[in-house]
Amino acid sequence: MSERILIVEDEQPIIDLLRLVLEREGLVDVAEAKTVADALASAGAEPPALVVLDVMLPDGDGFSLAARLRQITSAPILFLTARSGDLDKLTGFGVGGDDYVTKPFNPLEVVARIKAQLRRSAASCSASDAGATEVFDWGGFRLCEAEGVLEVDGRQVAIPAREFQLLAYLCRNPGRVFSKRQLYRQVWGEESLGESDDNTVQVHIHRLREKIEPLPGQPLYLVTMRGLGYKLMPPNGVERR
Repeated sequence: MSERILIVEDEQPIIDLLRLVLEREGLVDVAEAKTVADALASAGAEPPALVVLDVMLPDGDGFSLAARLRQITSAPILFLTARSGDLDKLTGFGVGGDDYVTKPFNPLEVVARIKAQLRRSAASCSASDAGATEVFDWGGFRLCEAEGVLEVDGRQVAIPAREFQLLAYLCRNPGRVFSKRQLYRQVWGEESLGESDDNTVQVHIHRLREKIEPLPGQPLYLVTMRGLGYKLMPPNGVERR
């Protein structure tokens, strides 16, 4: 797997600092972009393994850019920004971000998070290459795990990596109730640290419903168990409308 890192940031000193620390860790294929236009051109010409993305850019915002990047790549997106509000973080995860770090930052922590995301992506690719052929068919939607494809009503739908991983985990465990913290532990691979991580799971559940449910506000498949968490109804337990 290529480990090309695309840094989208308009402050050159930050780019230089990250490049220096990444190269010391053996991640020498680092590309940079200072605008939305340059980032889209770079990602389109050579898909990155991971994107480090600022929110405030000269010709647009990183949230809108992340949504556009999700149309051409499933690479992890790590937001690196001075915008530290909870709403900003939820927006970042909502548009397909995989991690969110606020400025000022410790460059060693950022690189550690980058390497962790790359390891998870590599592990996912290895599982597919090893011959995982699981296909989950719920009638209204179909998830092909090995191919990384989600089909809804026979039409392929773009889906960020983390949402895909969450849906695949639920498909492997139909009818089982999971709390937000259980889902965060299983899908994000870390212990939930509280409300912020719970909100991250809630945003991803909401976005999954927008993709797979005929009426997202009245879910048939991915239902809420009040006071307990979420459950993906077994295929034969779904009542068609």
